[in-house]
Amino acid sequence: MELDHAAVARAQKGTLADLMGIEFTELSPERVVAELRIRDDLRTVGDALHGGALMALADTVGATATVLNLPAGATTTTLESKTNFFAAGRAGAVRAEAVPLHRGRRTQVWQTRVTDEQGRLLTQTVQTQMVLMPGGA
Repeated sequence: MELDHAAVARAQKGTLADLMGIEFTELSPERVVAELRIRDDLRTVGDALHGGALMALADTVGATATVLNLPAGATTTTLESKTNFFAAGRAGAVRAEAVPLHRGRRTQVWQTRVTDEQGRLLTQTVQTQMVLMPGGA
């Protein structure tokens, strides 16, 4: 499926990705990259970017990457997601980069690494996406 930045923005209008302010900077079947500015309403009481925000960012980027690889008429849903946390994001923006580990007919597996502006690894997520064919085929 071909999607450009404008099409992704339109598709995600009014969703959690839009509410969080996730901005896609690169879209291809082999790699999807997005950025998220750290804001006060996305922080914990300890002043770090909330882990749930990091997981939502990774899930959104991995799901979008899957959509770019779907056959016509198919959709996707997350089956499983595992996130490891390595460091806290505290200022500026974070960058999420998803690359495929597996792109099959029924499932796709994506690894998303989230880094801060200095390139420090904050999280790594591996998620499995189910490919849902029209009519349950």
